[in-house]
Amino acid sequence: MKEKLIAVVGPTAVGKTKAGVEIARHFNSEVISGDSMQVYKGLDIGTAKVTPEEMGEVPHHMINIKKPGESFTAAEFQEKARRLVTDINQKGSIPVVVGGTGLYIRALTRNFSFNEAEKDEGFRKSLEEKAEKFGKEAVHQKLWETDPKSAKEIPPQNLRRVIRALEIYHLTGKTMDRFYEQEEDETPYNLQLIGLSMEREKLYQRINERVDQMMKEGLLEEVQWLYDRGLQGSQSARGIGYKELLMHLEGKASLSEAVELLKRNSRRYAKRQLTWFRNKENVEWFDMSQDNHNEKIKEMISFLEGKYEKGVE
Repeated sequence: MKEKLIAVVGPTAVGKTKAGVEIARHFNSEVISGDSMQVYKGLDIGTAKVTPEEMGEVPHHMINIKKPGESFTAAEFQEKARRLVTDINQKGSIPVVVGGTGLYIRALTRNFSFNEAEKDEGFRKSLEEKAEKFGKEAVHQKLWETDPKSAKEIPPQNLRRVIRALEIYHLTGKTMDRFYEQEEDETPYNLQLIGLSMEREKLYQRINERVDQMMKEGLLEEVQWLYDRGLQGSQSARGIGYKELLMHLEGKASLSEAVELLKRNSRRYAKRQLTWFRNKENVEWFDMSQDNHNEKIKEMISFLEGKYEKGVE
């Protein structure tokens, strides 16, 4: 029989953390974080990291496992998370993965192979040198020639992703889109996907309020901590909430401009998250627009009980 797995997905600020904890508590289970930023130690405010109080007695995994200067990939997440899924199933529980990083959720819940395109350090270095000599736009132009769809979606400023798309094509002959569509339709798990959505206006309001709250809690000091350690070029510093305030610390924007940019980027990210999960996943959606989240979580639990009592594969 397939191992069981529950995934709670949706945009930022919609209420996934609480829903995931309550579902895991009901099934006497454990939570696996599916967030690409919560892996970093010390980056708590900007990542909206689940607090010990929010966790309650529910064990959480894939949080605080990396130093801020270290890199972390979807392939690494897949490897670690799959081991956790097996371990939790062997305890007789149903693991609950909670997160909004679509690629991570996809990598875990589908037969998604990263082996075809590992890395070519020499190829990567040559592109980095080209960018340094001729500018990022020159490397981006090369992407237009081989993978116009990715070139349209990835801005020249995001050199890391531009180089990765070119590297995938170099190693596999596939565009990034084709490479990431390689997984089979069949999931390796007895999987139930729970999606949380919200009316756009209300979601955007919650995002704006969350940013204001983060600033009150000390987000600027958290980013200053990164900056003081010379980590502004690290993968962790490129996350939303960090890159915007780093612009302020580097004198490229006033604090109010940086905060407004953070709010805008967070809203745009939420829109991309919803588009990803609606287009790529078979999700059972729950609307969290009303202030009845506890009732909605009970509905989610009832839905899941029905599915697993029937032994759905």
